[in-house]
Amino acid sequence: MAATKTFPIHRRGLMLVLSSPSGAGKTTIARGLLDRDAGITMSVSVTTRAMRPGEVEGLDYYFIDQQRFDRMAETGDLLEHARVFGNCYGTPRVAVEDALGAGRDVLFAIDWQGAQQLAQNARDDLVSVFVLPPSVSELERRLRGRGQDSEEVIANRMAKASNEISHWPEYDYVIVNSDVTESIAAVEAILHAERLRRRRQIGLPEFVRSIQDTL
Repeated sequence: MAATKTFPIHRRGLMLVLSSPSGAGKTTIARGLLDRDAGITMSVSVTTRAMRPGEVEGLDYYFIDQQRFDRMAETGDLLEHARVFGNCYGTPRVAVEDALGAGRDVLFAIDWQGAQQLAQNARDDLVSVFVLPPSVSELERRLRGRGQDSEEVIANRMAKASNEISHWPEYDYVIVNSDVTESIAAVEAILHAERLRRRRQIGLPEFVRSIQDTL
C-alpha cells in the first residue's frame, strides 16, 4: 500500500484588539488573557507620554520623543498611530508582521482610532473586541480607583467616553465588563474560535483533499 502523503497545516497569527473608554477594563482584561494563554503576546507600542510609576521600558511601552515618533509615522514604520489625550501612541510595523507570519498571535489594547487604522491596513488578520463598562458611575469609580490621574484628567476622560463608546458597532465583538474574570473568559473563547477560521489555516485545502483522495 502506497504511503499517504501528509500536508502539514500551519496557522497564520491574528491581531486581537481590545478597545474601550478609558477605565472600562481593556488593560486588565489584556493582562488576564496573557496570564492564561501562552500563545499570544502583547504588542508593545511606542508613546510620547511620560512613564508612569511601575511601568517598564520595552514591556509596557517604548517611550520616545515627539521627533522620533513623527519620523516613524512619516516613514511608514507604524502600523497604526493616534493622538490620545495629548500624547501619541503607535504600533511598530515590523515586529507585528514578523509575529503573524510565524503563526504567533498579537494582542492590542488600543483606542478606536488605532483599531480603525488596523482594519484599513490588515482587516483579514484583525479580530476586534469592544469593552463596555456596566454603567457610567462604575466607569468613574474605576478611573478614580486607579489613583493615577488628576481631577482634571478624570473629567476629561469621562467627557470623551461617550464619543469613544459610539464606535462600538465597528467591532466584531462587544462585551460588558461587569465581572473581570468572566470578561477574560469571554475574550479567551473568542480567541480560541478565531484561531480555527478557515482562512488562517494555511495548507488546510490540501490536507482535506489528501483525505478525500484516500476515501
